Amino acid sequence: MSKEDDHSWSVDDRESTSDGGTRQSADAIEQEKAEEEAVAKITERETRQVQVWRIFTLLILIAVSVVVSTITYRLLEAQDVDEFEDSYVFYAAAIQNAVESQVRDIFSAGEMLAGQVMKSATEKNETYPFVTVDLFEVVGRQAREMSGIFDITWCPIVSGEEYDAFATYANENIGWYNDSIALYLDEPGHNFTIDMFNLSDTDYSIVNPFPGMPTGPGPYSPRWQGSPPSFDSYFINVDAYVFGANATNEAIEKFRRPLMSRVLDPPPDLANAPPYGALAHPVYDNLFDPKTAKIVGKVFSLFYWDANLVNLLPEGITGITGILKNSCNQSFTYNVEGRSVKYVGIGDMHDAHYDHMETVIPFYQVTDEFTEEELTSVEGHCLYYLHVYPSKEFEERYSSKNAVQTTTMLVFAFIFMITAFLMFDTFVVRRNRKLLIAMTRTNAIVSSMFPSNVRDRIFAQAKNESEEKKALNGKSRLKTFLSSGTDDNEMDDENDEYMYKTKPIADLFPETTVLFADLAGFTAWSSMREPTQVFILLETIYKAMDDIAKARRVFKVETVGDCYVAVTGLPDPRKDHAVAMCRFAVDCVQKMNALTKKLEVILGPDTTDLQMRVGLHSGPVTAGVLRGERSRFQLFGDTMNTASRMESNGLPGKIHISQETARLLIAAGKEHWVTPREEKVVAKGKGELQTYWLVTTKASNRTRSDTASSETETSGGLGEATPPEASSELMTQVMGEKTERLVKWIVEVLASMLKKVIARRKDLLTTQESVRQLSFTKLTTTPLEEVQEIIRMPVFKRGAGTEVKEEELSDVVLAQLKEYVAAIASMYHNNPFHNFEHASHVTMSVVKLLSRIVAPDVEAVNSDLESTLHDYTYGITSDPLTQFACVLSALIHDVDHPGVPNTQLIEENPQLARFYKDKSVAEQNSVDLSWELLQDKNFSDLWLAICPNESDRIRFRQLVVNSVMATDIMDKDLKCLRNKRWERAFSGNNVEESEKDAVDRKATIVIEHLIQASDVAHTMQHWHIYRKWNQRLFEEMYRAYIQGRSATDPSENWYKGEIGFFDFYIIPLAKKLKDCGVFGVSSDEYLNYAEKNRQEWESRGMEVVAGMIEAAHTKYGTKSD
Repeated sequence: MSKEDDHSWSVDDRESTSDGGTRQSADAIEQEKAEEEAVAKITERETRQVQVWRIFTLLILIAVSVVVSTITYRLLEAQDVDEFEDSYVFYAAAIQNAVESQVRDIFSAGEMLAGQVMKSATEKNETYPFVTVDLFEVVGRQAREMSGIFDITWCPIVSGEEYDAFATYANENIGWYNDSIALYLDEPGHNFTIDMFNLSDTDYSIVNPFPGMPTGPGPYSPRWQGSPPSFDSYFINVDAYVFGANATNEAIEKFRRPLMSRVLDPPPDLANAPPYGALAHPVYDNLFDPKTAKIVGKVFSLFYWDANLVNLLPEGITGITGILKNSCNQSFTYNVEGRSVKYVGIGDMHDAHYDHMETVIPFYQVTDEFTEEELTSVEGHCLYYLHVYPSKEFEERYSSKNAVQTTTMLVFAFIFMITAFLMFDTFVVRRNRKLLIAMTRTNAIVSSMFPSNVRDRIFAQAKNESEEKKALNGKSRLKTFLSSGTDDNEMDDENDEYMYKTKPIADLFPETTVLFADLAGFTAWSSMREPTQVFILLETIYKAMDDIAKARRVFKVETVGDCYVAVTGLPDPRKDHAVAMCRFAVDCVQKMNALTKKLEVILGPDTTDLQMRVGLHSGPVTAGVLRGERSRFQLFGDTMNTASRMESNGLPGKIHISQETARLLIAAGKEHWVTPREEKVVAKGKGELQTYWLVTTKASNRTRSDTASSETETSGGLGEATPPEASSELMTQVMGEKTERLVKWIVEVLASMLKKVIARRKDLLTTQESVRQLSFTKLTTTPLEEVQEIIRMPVFKRGAGTEVKEEELSDVVLAQLKEYVAAIASMYHNNPFHNFEHASHVTMSVVKLLSRIVAPDVEAVNSDLESTLHDYTYGITSDPLTQFACVLSALIHDVDHPGVPNTQLIEENPQLARFYKDKSVAEQNSVDLSWELLQDKNFSDLWLAICPNESDRIRFRQLVVNSVMATDIMDKDLKCLRNKRWERAFSGNNVEESEKDAVDRKATIVIEHLIQASDVAHTMQHWHIYRKWNQRLFEEMYRAYIQGRSATDPSENWYKGEIGFFDFYIIPLAKKLKDCGVFGVSSDEYLNYAEKNRQEWESRGMEVVAGMIEAAHTKYGTKSD
């Protein structure tokens, strides 16, 4: 009974346990399956969404690739077409200017000879046709050389009754022929001898040009005098009417003007010779009344047409077709090939595909008396036109194939992107699948080992442990911050109490070396620059120092203004922290010197005067993260203060180290790096300190400049003194390198502006008002006489915008620009003040002021608003040619300056003074020398790039003349005139003047005052800049005094003179810059500096003058009284 009961219990118990275990197992399986199904559903849903977005993204990439490739191809293709059309328009205009000039020369040559004939008849009281011009070959040669004519002849009209009398007259006056032969044989360029002339025929009566043929009853037009002289005396007085010279008689009689004949038939032996024509100039019996006077003869000019089609284009430009047509139904085809021309043949052979681009250049001038139809109504003469077309060859020059190449590269780039996307997507899908499998397995393992509530607690505990790991020791956390740049213990801004509940990241580092590096002269240098130039300098230097710091394992702390702070010995301690920091300092000083030489080409004068002043100190520092809105890594402690004192009490170009740093260097075996400073340093809060200079074989601590380099006005340095005999040679070498850098900088500035001039030229409409014709020859006018009351500014093309895309300059133009600037630099004398460096300083000020002019927004649709915005700056901003002229004027304004004022120059060079009428002699001489150099044939391409047409040339000349003449501030008369012009322009009382005249007048005045302010810009810049140039001006005037070139000792009244100069010129000028309202913040900056310098001079001027006098006495070996 008991056994059965026991058995029964055991079985029941087992069955009960089995049933419960089965139920629990089933529940677990079902729960696991449910979780797996839920994960599978989530995964399937997410996967479906990812696939949709994958397909959508792929389609977007394909569509974008097709659209972008198509648009790119069309744009590049259109760009080639635009470049082709723009280039053709440019060269067609150049051809027109050149051809019109050459044809004018042909007309002028014949008119000159006709005038000589009439003059000779008047002076010798001769009657026609019995008129002979003395020394005919001299006049004829001049006519031929100025125009390209190959034959010019004086042919009087002889009636039948005058036949015998003229024959007698010719035999009596044939001496001109022998004189012409003698003069012609002396003419250079040929090898003719007297033996080549047939002088056997001594009968000079009128004859038929064909031997044996009768002469006819008359009238006649004998070829009486010709240049060059005929090689056969038979052809003296041959009747030109036989050749059809009388065909133009009716037309000339009606129109009373020179006319061209049809193209003449070539000689039989030169059937393929290029066409040539004849131009007939009438000769009147009354020189002063050509409209009613009797025509008594003609001057015939023979010329080859292709002689007028040379030197039209720059070398290498081919593919321009010219069709010479006339009203007599003749046409001839030429190919213009650079500076030469090729005759193709008779007829119009141009490509009809380019008919829409035809440019017609007339070879005649329609006067107010006769229209073109009236001129062609009379037969016997022809009107000529040159039809210019591009060719397929010219168009292919601008077919760069960039469209196909770029589009192909773009397509391949998109294919690569799509392929990369597909590959990336494949790897992402594979990775996500693996992560999902691993996550599912991990979840299954954890779920199988722990109940769900325990599992959740494990996950929560792991999260808490992960957060607790952030609480590391101070140095570990500090190293994490320095390496990653962030603090893992950052808190939410809303929880303000968190900062005080957590431990800051900070620690003490007992062995470090701290560096402070400052740019000496930076404040004065930056006062002359634009903000962008200041940042270019700082970014370049700091980037180089950062690279050196990485290489030397130096930690950069921060930069404050122009001060760079770095430290060694943290976050990783190092025993050689002092040695490492010294090497870093030496590298930085050397790199600074190298960079400033390169940057001077970009940033302009005085950049190489900048030097680095470095201070080092070794000791403990407290380092940590100062938390707040912008957390930063900071250093604190006495070591930082002492390092700062080492820098501030150092010298430019030197590395100043404390006694503690010197001891560490000596202990490291670097005692040869250390040189004690002779005088002790008195540091704020430290008292007297013994300090040292860091000297190594790699770094030379010589200063490059004792002026303008130090803002503390201290100079000095270690090392041996330079011998006197080596000083001059060293200075010449340094100045040569400096001049070369300044030339490169000016070339960069002018080239950039010239690119904008070329690009803007097609967007400017020349003013409709006629520009007064000026003669620029030094025989008829001087620059001062050319000064304009109003310079016409171009009318801005509506909707062109202010952004000017720079056009690339050709290598030839760029090379000529470099050569021109270098030549200008060589024309400056080695004066202390009026030298090339001063010209560069003035140029920099002009560039700065021009950059500060507010540019008008010309994108406005409303024309009135657009005009208002354009006039806001009086058109200066809208015209790159005006800006180019201002900068060029600053460059040349003191060329060949003798180092003395105009009053002394008048006494030293009376011939030059007489030529310029004792007014602005130095300034006018600078203009003429520079202008003559610019028009030299060596700069022809540069000249064409600046001024391709006469209108631009006249306006460019006016801008340069007005600007340079404005720099004569000592002439009281000129100053009074400028003040009156300013009042008239800005007083608002000139109501009778048109709006366009008022705007152009203001632009003219503003340009003049811009160059005036730039010429004395040093007075309106930082005190150290003013001191530098003021001392140079004093030295120049003192040198002139001791050389006997000046009667006044400048030291006697220099202090009061400067105060007066500020009160009566500088400060009023700065106020005018502000009043005109176009220079933005620069006008305030200039006025503030002028007033501050005036105050500083009033308080320190006497001391400064005493120092300048002492320096002058020392330099020139003079003694003060």
